Amino acid sequence: MTVRSRPLSPHLQIYRWTITMAMSIAHRGTGIANYVGTILLVAWLAAAAWGQEPLNGINAVYGSWFGQLVLFGYTWSLIHHMLGGIRHFIWDFIIGMEPGQREMLAWANLIASVVLTLLVWTLFVWMA
Repeated sequence: MTVRSRPLSPHLQIYRWTITMAMSIAHRGTGIANYVGTILLVAWLAAAAWGQEPLNGINAVYGSWFGQLVLFGYTWSLIHHMLGGIRHFIWDFIIGMEPGQREMLAWANLIASVVLTLLVWTLFVWMA
């Protein structure tokens, strides 16, 4: 039997990492994180429906430093995923984007998601 060498498909070790590649992966990850965060929201709403004692328990968990960290991450995930959807909408409907514009939008998505998350938490959590 003769072994023929076949060309290999490109893989992550071949490709140069770009911001658009990283934001694509982050968009998928935030989509998954949004499912988990929504389960936390449903748990909070269910506890509120069951009465004051279960709600106090959930509020104690969500009010802890770890709970606050998780909720902060969930907020960032929602905002980042939303902005990523808007970015993809722009990519789909703006024909003939100049070189570098896709990368600029990806960076804007990342920066705006961090800034908006900090703004939301400053206005509604830390200053409340």
